[in-house]
Amino acid sequence: MTYLAKPRLHHPSLAANELGFTRRDYEGSVSTLCAGCGHDSISAAIIQACYDLNLPPHRLAKLSGIGCSSKTPDYFLGASHGFNTVHGRMPSVLTGANLANRELIYLGVSGDGDSASIGLGQFAHAIRRGVNMTYIVENNGVYGLTKGQFSATSDKGSKSKRGVENHDSAIDLVSLALQLGATFVARSFSGDKAQLAPLIRAALAHKGAAFIDCVSPCVQFNNHAGSTKSYDYVREHNEAVNRLDLISSRAPIHVDYEPGTTTTVTQHDGSVLALHKLAEHYDPTDRIAAMTYLAQRQALGEVVTGLLYVDPEADDLHNSLDTVTAPLNSLGSKELIPGSAMLAKINADLR
Repeated sequence: MTYLAKPRLHHPSLAANELGFTRRDYEGSVSTLCAGCGHDSISAAIIQACYDLNLPPHRLAKLSGIGCSSKTPDYFLGASHGFNTVHGRMPSVLTGANLANRELIYLGVSGDGDSASIGLGQFAHAIRRGVNMTYIVENNGVYGLTKGQFSATSDKGSKSKRGVENHDSAIDLVSLALQLGATFVARSFSGDKAQLAPLIRAALAHKGAAFIDCVSPCVQFNNHAGSTKSYDYVREHNEAVNRLDLISSRAPIHVDYEPGTTTTVTQHDGSVLALHKLAEHYDPTDRIAAMTYLAQRQALGEVVTGLLYVDPEADDLHNSLDTVTAPLNSLGSKELIPGSAMLAKINADLR
């Protein structure tokens, strides 16, 4: 297998941020995802957010699980720390890394299959514990890496590539994150970089569990008019004696609309996605109101986007555990092995 490497040379006129880095310095390797995949647009928004924040790449640790979405950390911040875990286990590995070194900025990238199915328990506990992280789910409502099975966020009544109808109710990760106690909750659309990049910037700067659910259409496997995450409806009645795959190049879909309004986005196959952007007077500090608002808009068939909830006074897991300010991985034997006298004192306190 051959991979294309991006040239190291930069055009001398590229703008630099306060650290002297250009946007190219925050990129990774060449994407191997399908042309027009929404995930690549999310990678571009992450690159833009880190560039705008003047974030030193070596200060960020990016972690992922398994799936198309979990491949994307290879496509941004090539000079940062990175770890690709097994399916659904990214949150626990991120939690351990965060406890060991609290000085890094943690970015977890996952998908609806990775987080809402096999990793649902991992997702729940990382959120409820308040791990200081930005957790992005690139949500396309389908298992794209394994050829188009329903995911747990697939909409009830939607059809698979073979025309099978989904009879299960969808898991709404945004509502779940609110119920679990996330202190920063947002939803966006991969085609709305003007909204997504600032949300990522805010999430990276937030102390505590920050969650962003990003609707990211799959160009190949989730294509039907009944889905809120659709692009193409592929070969429902294909009875050919052999099957050839040709994923045609598609231009990414972009939207720009005012806060408090609803817009419809026509997908490549003619299906329509309704997006509602939060109004400027919306109060994002009321968790219960946010949950109610989500339910009301969902009943209207709308996908609410924007910052849904934030707790500006949030704490994180280190505050809950009362850990020392120094990173745990920097402690030596003197701090970690205090001696028999201290052990006796601890045992006496437990009696």
